[in-house]
Amino acid sequence: MEVQALTRYARMSPKKVREVARTIQGRKASEAVDYLTLIPRKSARLIAKTLKSAIANAENNNNLSADSLTVKLALIENGPVLKRFKAAARGSAAPRRKKMSHIRIVLTDGETNS
Repeated sequence: MEVQALTRYARMSPKKVREVARTIQGRKASEAVDYLTLIPRKSARLIAKTLKSAIANAENNNNLSADSLTVKLALIENGPVLKRFKAAARGSAAPRRKKMSHIRIVLTDGETNS
């Protein structure tokens, strides 16, 4: 059975979040949470929060054990972009793009639905 959790509009570039998300795919869920707490990056905190939510969804909604769960998919999608401008030399303006991410974590217990 598969369980998922989604964090939308996380104020961080998808490129930075994907770098950390790739490292937890295929790991046991509890092992992945421990691993993410050791990474000193904002993206690791965002992914850990979503992963804990997915584990809670599995335990409370589907009566699954947290020990049997593995991370099947850690998908980072592009969110909207806030366009801002910063003052630059000679009275001009330099564009800034503040990117957002959507974080989707899919957990599985290894069994198929029938």
